[in-house]
Amino acid sequence: MIPTLVIVGAYLLGSIPFGYLIVRARSGADIRDIGSGGTGATNVSRRAGKAAGIATLLLDAGKGAAAIAFAIWVQGSYDGVNWIVAAAALSVVSGHCFPIWLGFRGGKGVATGVGVFVVLAPVALALVAVVFVSIVFWTRYVSFGSISAAAALPLFICLQNALIKPVPGVRPVMFSAIGAAALVIFMHRANIARLIAGAENKFR
Repeated sequence: MIPTLVIVGAYLLGSIPFGYLIVRARSGADIRDIGSGGTGATNVSRRAGKAAGIATLLLDAGKGAAAIAFAIWVQGSYDGVNWIVAAAALSVVSGHCFPIWLGFRGGKGVATGVGVFVVLAPVALALVAVVFVSIVFWTRYVSFGSISAAAALPLFICLQNALIKPVPGVRPVMFSAIGAAALVIFMHRANIARLIAGAENKFR
């Protein structure tokens, strides 16, 4: 019963479409009909301004962190990361990408994944953030930075565990990192096609 509660609760939390709600409240528009069609911070900032984008980023990251906190709270104790927590991590990111409230059409999972791994592997996430910021700074492609950062996350978790600081429950954490990275990259498949064609929008 507890695993089901954790997984379903994380999915429903991840499904809260903050970007959609912010844009709808500010302009009455449907963010899914604008730009990339995603409900994430980058698309929101293009439609409703940088303040709205930052708010979306923080709220989406917050629900990722909250899902992990919820998983730990339901179990009543914290003794490293177990498979239930790992399942919650994937569930909350999946909820953001495929929200039940919006016909399973949501964002790309990056900010929610950040919230998840702030809790599960903060040192590795800090290294990933350097990759993301560097790529976006030099190329101005947020999508390319997001894809590269997602792909790098499992590698940096391995490096953290081996060289810097052991990751509690490293196997479940690696499972969730690989799964989340695969999902983020999958959700960027249209961006990848546009990057290859030289038609991707740059962030300004």
